[in-house]
Amino acid sequence: MAPLPSPLRIGTRGSPLALIQANAVRTALVGAGADPDALEIVPIRTSGDRVRDRALAEVGGKGLFTKELETALAERHIDVAVHSMKDVPTWLPDGLAIAALLPREDPRDVLLVARRLGPIRRIADLPHGARVGTAALRRQAQLLHRRPDLRIALLRGNVETRLAKLEAGEVDATLLALAGLKRLGIAVDPDAILAADELVPAVAQGAIGAEVRADDAATRALVARLDDRPTSLAVGAERAMLAVLDGSCRTPIGGLAVLDGARLALDGLVATADGSALHRRREIGDAGDPLALGRAVGHALRAAAGPDFFRESA
Repeated sequence: MAPLPSPLRIGTRGSPLALIQANAVRTALVGAGADPDALEIVPIRTSGDRVRDRALAEVGGKGLFTKELETALAERHIDVAVHSMKDVPTWLPDGLAIAALLPREDPRDVLLVARRLGPIRRIADLPHGARVGTAALRRQAQLLHRRPDLRIALLRGNVETRLAKLEAGEVDATLLALAGLKRLGIAVDPDAILAADELVPAVAQGAIGAEVRADDAATRALVARLDDRPTSLAVGAERAMLAVLDGSCRTPIGGLAVLDGARLALDGLVATADGSALHRRREIGDAGDPLALGRAVGHALRAAAGPDFFRESA
């Protein structure tokens, strides 16, 4: 086996949250035996970071947050790419592989409401016609399904930017991933955390993935030591469901798998962007075969939605 690259370059987006996630991978690598002096973090600006005035679906989908990292990885400018797994497209480029998933943070969403509106913690309690900022069709569809009176406004940018826009009065409320808030050390009202059956999270939300070149055996073996089995099983099922649904940023899709001993439960959701149609499916399967469970839920959702559903949402 060829030796490890030296330095071992860890590529990441440059946002505060992305750098925290990259440093979590670095710390885990040191714990797995890597020389801390031989690890280098390399920030890379992605297309998704540059284009912030349009929805992702309009400018190429969630691959905009990974494309430059994966190009740098394939061209050997970096040796490991760190991703929020919810941003990783369903299919990876040839020659690249996710070698490890770190232990997953809480995957749920949080409802954040402008202080001027008072203590509101539930979607049902938002004022009639409230303006809710989000860039996620998944969130938009579920909000409108429950509250068709709400007005949805495009809200993009990193966590700090979105919180600043909320307080500046650009929107009345927004939804953010609890995982990111916790990693940034931002305090959250526990009562504002939305249960997964109220708002189904994004597939792989809360999971950090480390991607490597498939032919870099030494790096792949080192990174593989970081893999958290419960997270890999759950995310594997969720992404298998996504693959059946041909999931992209153009179709609102949610999914959350939870491991319970030898069993794995997967809740899946697909909807239209306006929330007028929404289908959910929950199945429990053998934790030893998460891909089969994910495919089963994906096919069940496809059957429930009907043959024209995905053409209409594309």
